[in-house]
This record gives sequence, structure tokens and C-alpha cells, in this order.
Amino acid sequence: MEDEQFRQLQGIVLKSQMLSALLHNWEKVALPDSWLVAGAIAQTVWNHSFGFPPAYGINDIDIVYFDASDLSEDAEAEHAARVQGAFSDLPVWIDVKNEARVHLWYEVKFGYSLRPYTSTTDAIATFPTTATAVGLRPRNGNLDLCAPFGLSDLLDGVVRPNKRQISREIYEQEVSRWVKLWPNLNVVGWLEDG
Repeated sequence: MEDEQFRQLQGIVLKSQMLSALLHNWEKVALPDSWLVAGAIAQTVWNHSFGFPPAYGINDIDIVYFDASDLSEDAEAEHAARVQGAFSDLPVWIDVKNEARVHLWYEVKFGYSLRPYTSTTDAIATFPTTATAVGLRPRNGNLDLCAPFGLSDLLDGVVRPNKRQISREIYEQEVSRWVKLWPNLNVVGWLEDG
């Protein structure tokens, strides 16, 4: 079933002009342990499932990487500017984050600290929902997948909290925006999820 779900996900993502343009030119990203992740993947799947145009509701594309050798904000900003310039023809903002430095700013932004991540895949496993805890990247003519919670929730339009790191407030804030755009999502409430 997993292989079938992965093939289904690849088919949907590669039909998106935006995401396929990015994945087909991934060498321009040129960052260590880099992945296309989260919302843009999930929202592309939801658009496919609910009959919306592929780019409907997508505000940004998240690219994450892991470089523990340079934790500076300046280096991250330089990489972000370079990647944004390389894909300036795409109609959305490209957000580029070094997951090796998230612990340096997380507490200021969200009010509580977190342990440093050990890799990009370690970070993906903490993303706010099971459906958005997904990463793709090209390798050897195929796509690599990072989906610590599998693909069932993503492909079935289920939004379930991943409580490993986020608060109820963050989860409900994300969900409230999503259900306005994709009202057919099956949202699992914070308390329903145990």
C-alpha cells in the first residue's frame, strides 16, 4: 500500500507546474540535506482531491535544509535569497530554513524551547500535522520521500495534530485558515486525538 500511495503522491505533485518546476531544477537549491516540505505538498494534494486548481490557496513553498556548520542567520538569509532568485518565475514566496538553527529562535517566537534537531528528517517529524509532516526531494532520477506518519492522512484529506512539538493554539490557528480554503478537510480536533 505504501508504494501505491507514494506513486499516487508523486503523480499529483508532478502535475503541479509549480512543484514540478522546483523538483526538476532541484540542483539550483544546492543545500545540504534539503527537502521540499509541508504545506505546498499537502495543499497540492488537497487541491487535487477537492477539485481546485493545483496552485489554489498556496501562499508559499517551504524548503528546509540542515547545515550545522553555519548556524548564522546571515547564511540562512543568503541561501534563501539565492534560492528565491533562482526560482523568481514561480508565483509564490519560497521560504528557506536551516533546521540546524531552529532551536536558536524557536523559544522567542513560540514561547517554549526545543532541543536541537539532528537532521532535516528529525525536524520533519515534528511538523504540526501528520498530513504536513512530509518531504520530497529528487535523487537519482526518482523522488525520495520522508513521511514519518505515512501518507494516509495526507491522501485522505485528514488533518490530525502532531503533538510532538506544537501547542493547541498553533494547531487550531493553522486549521482555521485551512478549513476556509479547503472546507472538505476532515479535521481531527486537538482533544479528539488523545
